[in-house]
Amino acid sequence: MSLRAATAIGLIAVLLWSSLATLTVLASGVPPLQLEAMSFALGAFIGLSYLLAAPGARRELRQLTGPAVLLGVAGLLGYHFFYFLSFNHAPPLQVNLINYLWPLLIVLFSALLPGEQGKLRWNHLAGAMLALGGAALAIMQGANAGAAPSGSAVLGYGAALAAALTWAAYSVATRLFAAVPSSAVTIYCAVTALAAGTGHGLVEETVWPLTGTQWLAILLLGLGPIGLAFYVWDYGCKHGDLRVLGAAAYFAPLLSSAMLILFGLAEATPALLAAACAITAGALLASKDLLLGRAGSAAPAPISPR
Repeated sequence: MSLRAATAIGLIAVLLWSSLATLTVLASGVPPLQLEAMSFALGAFIGLSYLLAAPGARRELRQLTGPAVLLGVAGLLGYHFFYFLSFNHAPPLQVNLINYLWPLLIVLFSALLPGEQGKLRWNHLAGAMLALGGAALAIMQGANAGAAPSGSAVLGYGAALAAALTWAAYSVATRLFAAVPSSAVTIYCAVTALAAGTGHGLVEETVWPLTGTQWLAILLLGLGPIGLAFYVWDYGCKHGDLRVLGAAAYFAPLLSSAMLILFGLAEATPALLAAACAITAGALLASKDLLLGRAGSAAPAPISPR
């Protein structure tokens, strides 16, 4: 499959993730680890259904290694714990924009990779800085709005930043395991659900959803942004253009923020709209090569861990 086609598959995840913030807010009230356990169990069900229907896919799992499982579980478990935690402590629109620093970080972290994928050009750095300014504007707007207690907001913003760092590092590191099939995400989701459920039993009190809206939000989380999205993103990160995936993902905060506002879960202000536009403009600039048709057409060779 060509580099461009693999990148397009990865971009499906960006569309699915645009609903993540809205569904997380609608499911609010369920503790973070419990929410992880429930939604990742559904994500594992998607992969299990595929493995049962495709015997060849089961044979491919022989290429799965211990380090790949550790990376997958650490990435999924760590990111979503910080993500769900952030929404419990800070205004959703600001948290959402800060979380979307992960595409910027993917573009920058890709410089650590050897070969063509590791070359950063002026437009990647300029677009990253523009998007970073947008995220800073969102934080300042959140502080001025007084929508959350100061200490709580700081915790929420810190958790959102930790989520961004975790997901960017995971996405880039998956390139080291390009030979591992994307069906292995089934194992990652299952182990993540088990680990989150164990952690929940140790440190959290169980709070079951009280409304049909909460149950529906959790179901959609598990099937979409915490389900199918991981399978297509894994494939795109391993075989597509990481810089383009990271840059194009900047469109997600605009879609995600618009969805929050549409559902009445956040209030639009001129400053926040400017922040969202700055992040999106950074995406356009950083992905200039793709927009001008300069992306490569051949899939990159797998990178062996050393």
